[in-house]
Amino acid sequence: MTLNQQTNIKQSLHTPLDWGKAACDSLMAAFEPSELPPDGRWHYHQGVFLESMRQLRTIVGEGEYLNYIKAYVDHNIDENGNFLWNRKELDAIQAGLLLFELDEKYEDTRYRKAAKKLRNMFPTLNTTSDGGFWHKDGYPYQMWLDGLYMGGVFSMNYAKAYNEPELLDMVLEQERLMRKHTLDEETGLYHHAWDESKVQQWADSETGKSPEFWGRAIGWYGITYNEILDFLPENHESRQELISALKNLVESLVKYQDPDHGLWYQVVNKGERSDNWIETSCSALFVYTIARAIRNGVVDESYKEQAIKGYRGLLERMQFNEDGHFIMPEICIGTGVGDYEHYINRPKTENDLHGVGSFVLASIEMQHLLPKL
Repeated sequence: MTLNQQTNIKQSLHTPLDWGKAACDSLMAAFEPSELPPDGRWHYHQGVFLESMRQLRTIVGEGEYLNYIKAYVDHNIDENGNFLWNRKELDAIQAGLLLFELDEKYEDTRYRKAAKKLRNMFPTLNTTSDGGFWHKDGYPYQMWLDGLYMGGVFSMNYAKAYNEPELLDMVLEQERLMRKHTLDEETGLYHHAWDESKVQQWADSETGKSPEFWGRAIGWYGITYNEILDFLPENHESRQELISALKNLVESLVKYQDPDHGLWYQVVNKGERSDNWIETSCSALFVYTIARAIRNGVVDESYKEQAIKGYRGLLERMQFNEDGHFIMPEICIGTGVGDYEHYINRPKTENDLHGVGSFVLASIEMQHLLPKL
């Protein structure tokens, strides 16, 4: 597609919601619900994208979006509410966010049965000595930032839908432990992971922390802060502490935003290094984190400029193929913990589902700050 054709398509999208719809519509055109990559399974890749589609649908009212989400869930869950998922990792829980609306809208017991299976996973999880969930069984005594989002947001929705307030307390405790073990006071950023046993190659021999600040993991944490605050009662004893933590994170993120294009780097605090590179999924998550914090009154309107600059920087990088379908480039593939070279050498891909889902979420939030482009 020529540059002029790309420009014409972009100019036809007048609002952030138009961009969100373009992203969802393009992936719907490319994949049947059962074929969403990787390999059409029950996983957070699909969950992040479809949850962003679900949230977009509540605003724009596209009935086809709900049908698409339902078709994905119905492909994975049988008539008895059974489904195949990895019971050894927090990542597998996130797609459970799709179940609550389906359970509410349809007289079909499968959805609540499946949600309960996911909910019942928490008491079975291995934990660190102070009670933090291992990220996966295969990663003993390790807490990873993204695990709080993968399990925590589902837990809070379950607590609200089915009246189990103790789950909110569980999430608050997991967040407290995660922050205790991964926050870096100097930068205000969060290390990707912590190894209590300090035996991993990447673990600091004294603190157990991983050495780098990987963008997308911090982005999931920013989402979770905003989500927790939405579920917390106004008079909750933890509210002011969490508001302060989110505010500090936003202040730290804007310090590392590239001044030219408004985006962020794969390793967030090392943008000056020539081999570091702009990563679009973390940039989308940071735009979301800042924009939602503004809307919720956690930070003031002075941060609006950074959110808008970041979002416009994302739009500049988005592309369209010969069929006019949306393409999101420069997304880091799924990534474990490691040193600087580990993150820098991770492959980039386009239209990875957790990248597109992050972009749609950012577009939903930016509609509040930037109704017209």
